[in-house]
Amino acid sequence: MGARMSMLKGANVPVAALSVQIELGWSSGTGVPDVDASALLLDSGSGKVRSDADFVFYNQPAHASGAVRHEGKHAAGGATTDRLAVDLGRVEPAVERIVLAASADGGSFGQVPGLYVRVLDAAAGTEIARYESQDATVETAFILGELYRRQGAWKFRAVGQGYDSGLEGLATDFGISVDEPQQAAPPAPPAAPRPTAPAAPPTPMATAHTPAPTAPVAAPAPVPPPAPPTAPVRLTKVTLTKESPTVSLSKQGGTSGALRVNLNWEVRKQFKGWGAKLGRAVAMHSDLDLDLCALFELTDGRKGVVQALGNAFGALNQPPYIHLDGDDRTGAVTTGENLTVNLDHRDKLRRVVIFVTIYEGARSFADLHATVTLQPQHGAPVEFSLDECTVPSTVCALALITNQGGDLVVQREARYLVPERGVSPQRTIDYAYGWGMNWTPGRK
Repeated sequence: MGARMSMLKGANVPVAALSVQIELGWSSGTGVPDVDASALLLDSGSGKVRSDADFVFYNQPAHASGAVRHEGKHAAGGATTDRLAVDLGRVEPAVERIVLAASADGGSFGQVPGLYVRVLDAAAGTEIARYESQDATVETAFILGELYRRQGAWKFRAVGQGYDSGLEGLATDFGISVDEPQQAAPPAPPAAPRPTAPAAPPTPMATAHTPAPTAPVAAPAPVPPPAPPTAPVRLTKVTLTKESPTVSLSKQGGTSGALRVNLNWEVRKQFKGWGAKLGRAVAMHSDLDLDLCALFELTDGRKGVVQALGNAFGALNQPPYIHLDGDDRTGAVTTGENLTVNLDHRDKLRRVVIFVTIYEGARSFADLHATVTLQPQHGAPVEFSLDECTVPSTVCALALITNQGGDLVVQREARYLVPERGVSPQRTIDYAYGWGMNWTPGRK
């Protein structure tokens, strides 16, 4: 089938599928602002949200009903997409419309080429509707389209209404209470240089390794999820890039509570292109297993690892104050792999390297696209995407967190490493960052 033609403003089409994916896309490049997708669930009577919980976006990624989820951003080949999953069967009866919006971060939509929104049948992957924005100028927020009920059935309407007041203005128009923007913080000091270590001698290859830590790591403890968002809604976020790779958690308000580190990923190939969600590609990639891990060093000198291998899940309320929630194989943004760091004990942490390994199911990260989000319980989220992998890497350093005068500074690493023959991914990270631990074979 050929590409579906773009709808005209005001046109509508029926949506027969109950489970749909909303894809917001644009051509990325130098000078192009970042763009974020969001959704507002509107009451049938007032035409506004019932509460701030009816706003789904990067800081509030899932609606309580399960009807709408923000699934995250992916870039490939000069194009970027941001996606929402909508289960129309779970939309509450009081909700009449779901407004599908976009906001530009660092510029206007006149600087965003190729902006479009499309509705896909989530099960079949086929396109139901597409609307392409052609006339944007100074707008910093857009309502691109909406899903709405008509006589018991759902339809999609192309809207194309712009705002020059950004996401804040758009959200306020629909009844959202928005937090006052915080004063921009000065750049964080650069992270300490990485220690160097001599090259590793070859050792016999093992399936995986887990360390003999210098201090015992406590058994897993139940981890309470971060507190649900409360009004007013905070719209701020931090995106780390090669040009701006560090951020101070304290200066963003992340000084206490839980810091949730989430890794989600997507398979680039198979299923009519690079964008097939891993959950729908189980038949092709059922054995793919990525593990989110952390090397830690405490201020008292103790070192260790938190990982699924060897059941070294850590602990939240006692050393190492880092806990791995579980071992996920889907890569979904609402689950994925999650680590939690207890910021109430940030003074006990000297440095932490967050990294990911391929346990099985792939030879390298070359066909995977991954997004890392660090969500403090109090404060703006920190997010970044991994670069394209061009080496046969099975381990990637994601972020380095260092204690700098009591303040935890996050540095984007996105550093693909290639283990030498007979050297495990964990030992490879150890050598790269100078941890100096003893490692022994281990398995799940």
